[in-house]
Amino acid sequence: MSDISDPRNDPHGKYNGNEIVYVSQVLDSANYRTQEPFTVRFEQAFAKRFGMDFAIAHNSGTTTLLSCLAAAGVGMGDEVICPAQAVLMNAATILYQNAVPVIADIDGETLNIDPADIEKKITNRTKAIFVVHMHGLPADMDPIMAIAEKHGITVIEDTAQCVLGTYKGRLAGTMGHMASFSMESKKHLSTGEGGMVLTNDEHFGTVVRKTAFNGYRAMTAGKPLRQLLPEQFQDPDYERHDTLGLNFRMNEVTAAVGLAQLERIDQIVGRRQQVAEYFMDAISSCDWMVPQKVPDDYVNSYYTFTARYKGKQAIGASWKDFYNKYKAMGGDGFYAGLKVVYSEPMMREKVFLKSGYLPPDQGPEGDRFAYEQGMCPVAEEAQPEMMSFKTNYRDMETAKQQAGILGDLIKDLDK
Repeated sequence: MSDISDPRNDPHGKYNGNEIVYVSQVLDSANYRTQEPFTVRFEQAFAKRFGMDFAIAHNSGTTTLLSCLAAAGVGMGDEVICPAQAVLMNAATILYQNAVPVIADIDGETLNIDPADIEKKITNRTKAIFVVHMHGLPADMDPIMAIAEKHGITVIEDTAQCVLGTYKGRLAGTMGHMASFSMESKKHLSTGEGGMVLTNDEHFGTVVRKTAFNGYRAMTAGKPLRQLLPEQFQDPDYERHDTLGLNFRMNEVTAAVGLAQLERIDQIVGRRQQVAEYFMDAISSCDWMVPQKVPDDYVNSYYTFTARYKGKQAIGASWKDFYNKYKAMGGDGFYAGLKVVYSEPMMREKVFLKSGYLPPDQGPEGDRFAYEQGMCPVAEEAQPEMMSFKTNYRDMETAKQQAGILGDLIKDLDK
């Protein structure tokens, strides 16, 4: 009988590919000295899978954002546009660069950043745009890239939730000037923590790598630290650093897990898409649960299955009523929509102004951090209605049961 505690023997296991084999190779000191580093192998495989020139591994999907902003030249007083409904880290990393987050509204159907509102928010200080592909669905990239080209702005795709999502046949993460990926524990490709930056631009790639690797002068987009010669470090006259950089490096164990996960990424994403189909079927007869719209020529990789709940108006049951009933019937529960960025206390109360990271020049236009309700009305209306059901079930029978509970609850409430 196989030992189910070994993830390789668990048919529903998260790490039942080559993860243990590769990690064991890292921990084997003899192998560690002779083999190609797993970070290099992972970067090369990642770049190849996405058809990009350069991939730079990081220790998280937040440090990737910082490196991308540094490569885009974002600094004191610059403005970076980011979506109203997304994780706070986009705005937070902008603030860490002494820059100003400018919040753009979302589309109420796709739940992604609205290109038309991006253009409205552009000023002569706009340096970059964070395009976050939410819930697994790519944003509308063609008009965004056209706007960016018109104004000379760098586009950074945040692909944390959208591995293998496609837009008109193109993979998310391959359309902007740079793309950030997260490998946090709930993501499609999961190493516990980790991140990757993709780019075809050698200058951007070089700055990203230097920013993430202590600012070493000899490093380039395709040349990591391990490829430097020992003799260089044994020369007392050797000048090592020419860039302001920190230590955002990915470690070898994480890279080993990431490479094994990448080998199975089509299967992993396919399972999430299958789970999403179960939930889509469960709400198919319901007109008061409206799923995130997937336009023609888009493929959603379903980080979550997300819908807008209209039940309060239609059947008199509030969001929390529905949640409690779902839990009472044996449902796992579901996630609420992320608060609109400027509604979070850190932004609303301008806590960041006390941190010393913000530019002292507020500009002639007055308070550049006047984040107020009503700025992004579509996001404000959509956020309290959002329900995000998880898709990362390891056992498909459990996923079917959860979708079945949702379908049964809808039928009960529709009576």
